[in-house]
Amino acid sequence: MKHKLEDSSSPSQEKAATRPKRSTRRWLVGLALSVLAILFLNAQSESYIICSKSRNIYTVDPANLRVECVSIRGSRVLQVGDYASLVGKRDLLSRFTGHLPSWIVANMRVAPRIVQVGENSVVVPGLADAHAHIIDNGYMRQLPLMGSKSVEEVVNRIKAYILSHPDVANDATRWIEGMGWDQTKWPGAQFPTAADLDSDPLLKDKLISLSRVDGHARWVSPAVLRLMPDLPEKVEGGLIVRDGHGKPTGIFVDNAMSLIPTPPWTEAQLSEFFDMTIKEALSFGLTSIHDADTKLDHINLFQKIADAGKLPTRLYLMGNVASKEYWGNQIPRLINYGKQARLNLRSVKLFADGALGSWGAALLEPYSDKPESQGLMLSSKETLEKLVQQFWKDGWQTNIHCIGDRANHAILDIYENILERSGGNVSEWRPRIEHAQIFAPEDLKRIGRLGVIASVQPTHATSDMWYAETRLGSSRIKGAYAYQTLLQASPRGVLPLGSDFPVEGVNPLLGFYAATSRLSVDGSSPHGSAGWFPEQRLTREEALKGMTLDAAYASFAEDEIGSLTPGKKADFVIFDKDIMTIPANQILQAKVVATVVDGQAVYGVL
Repeated sequence: MKHKLEDSSSPSQEKAATRPKRSTRRWLVGLALSVLAILFLNAQSESYIICSKSRNIYTVDPANLRVECVSIRGSRVLQVGDYASLVGKRDLLSRFTGHLPSWIVANMRVAPRIVQVGENSVVVPGLADAHAHIIDNGYMRQLPLMGSKSVEEVVNRIKAYILSHPDVANDATRWIEGMGWDQTKWPGAQFPTAADLDSDPLLKDKLISLSRVDGHARWVSPAVLRLMPDLPEKVEGGLIVRDGHGKPTGIFVDNAMSLIPTPPWTEAQLSEFFDMTIKEALSFGLTSIHDADTKLDHINLFQKIADAGKLPTRLYLMGNVASKEYWGNQIPRLINYGKQARLNLRSVKLFADGALGSWGAALLEPYSDKPESQGLMLSSKETLEKLVQQFWKDGWQTNIHCIGDRANHAILDIYENILERSGGNVSEWRPRIEHAQIFAPEDLKRIGRLGVIASVQPTHATSDMWYAETRLGSSRIKGAYAYQTLLQASPRGVLPLGSDFPVEGVNPLLGFYAATSRLSVDGSSPHGSAGWFPEQRLTREEALKGMTLDAAYASFAEDEIGSLTPGKKADFVIFDKDIMTIPANQILQAKVVATVVDGQAVYGVL
């Protein structure tokens, strides 16, 4: 009997023996909570809240245009709002940690840190350059000719380059290449000649090739001309400038530049040019660059950098192959490519005409200062239409260089045919005209009606304003550099802004200042201190949107970047001055405190 009683009580006794004591259970629950807290706090360790007591955070988000604080978690914007609402949540978290074991609290960051910007500082979304040339900018830096005021100054710069490069001085086979000369800034405003590059004994017999500031003309030395004894009389879409006896002067315009036998760049050179440009771009607050003529070897380099996870800024490439036959199958389609998902290639770059400064922009009527010329169409309208049709069918965005009113008219005809007769969807395709510089009045209206994106460069207006009216005349100039008109015509209110660097400077504030003031950096213009055609100025809010959200839209990225909106990528820039309110003549004095991509500072410190 005793044995049976023991048997009947055995299960409950065993159950009691295996049940943890109450104090043990509390300890286990506490440990579980602690582990969860560690995981939670670890997630918060890459978080911070950036605040401006003066509410100088401009989001470019219509729902919250100007805020006091933005909270960042990892690579994304978490919330925007006022200090009390965002930082109050952090304080609540701090109170919760009072219940955690001291060894956890001692080793964990309790809550997101607060980054307070200066009272006069400003935070804006990461700035984009919607039209630039990354490799060319680095190339230009090896022998920069920007700002040269005469042929003599160019010669002196080349001499200084040779003297500082003994390897070049002692090797007659080495090419000397530079970029940036602009004859419109010189006495007489005429093209230079090859003989000018033989005027000094140090330069004599050197292989010299110098690109004009816009990249649409090259000036070569007599030694280079001797390498090309059998030049054609004419070049389709190009010009070999000749003297009164029919001899080449040493200037090659647009497609004729391909005749010059300059050696191709090596991968080491491309890498060096890339590094030089990106370092400069980050120091000025650029978090995104639309590269507006990306060759195959450039694409290969960018892919390698992206594969290595060493792309510090976002790149949107416009692929280009120098061919009049369809080449869309020669370039890769890249969407958020690479370890950091910062490389994109879904657009192509085509060229309709040349540039105004070299009389190469294609005009409907002759140049006012060169009545024998209407400029150059680099390809026939038929060739361009065939290419654009196929690129559209294959799903490539097309971005086409158009300066003159004849080029813009021809491309709008092509776009109109696709959008209104072939079933093209403008919001899916997003065709662009790069530069969109000179329009006939009816085409200023038509580009808006079609919804074609005008991608413009405000510094072109302030660089060209000293000679543009001489080229175009008083009537035609009214349809040129018409940025406010183009913005108002756009059905989406989109006007992406770029620089075309190295044609202009890399600093995006140069474009911001030019767009909003229509003045040169010294505060002057042909129309006085109010600016050149001041009715075409953009407001500062419009200019900022053009450098952020509009550029994002033009690259299919408006859902990811372009504004400080919850859920978007945490790309932003801190300036030490409020560029949105300070006097215009102080805008270019603003310096970047930090450039942030994916929530991490890639220039400066947070």
